[in-house]
Amino acid sequence: MNGLIERARQALDAQPFSRLLGASLEHIDAESAVLTLPLRDDLKQQHGFAHGGVVSYLADNALTFAGGARLGGAAILTSEFKINYLRPAIGSLLVARAGVIHAGARQAVCRCDILAREQDTEKLVATAQGTIVKVDGAN
Repeated sequence: MNGLIERARQALDAQPFSRLLGASLEHIDAESAVLTLPLRDDLKQQHGFAHGGVVSYLADNALTFAGGARLGGAAILTSEFKINYLRPAIGSLLVARAGVIHAGARQAVCRCDILAREQDTEKLVATAQGTIVKVDGAN
């Protein structure tokens, strides 16, 4: 399993946008993935909490890593996802915990909860669900 986390971290590092935001992969296995993102001031909107696009990015990537690990392929994409914003994301760290709901040979349906952490407290700020697919011939 150690090889999986190293390959997944390399994939995350190969994404310039993920590097720009400062995302980290904390955990991955065949059923789940956890991504974190320090909540800096430049990632907030005018009211002082995380911009919805930042929360959405985190959900999308966590869903894709969870589904991709289950499907076992390098060419993995999100074919769709939806997100429900539940409360403002206020804290020092965003945590996305994604898991596989169901997987077949070519696609996986996954769920992700996004939490805002401040010290030892986490609050659920959004939840998302998406479909992750294997793509033939993707570069």
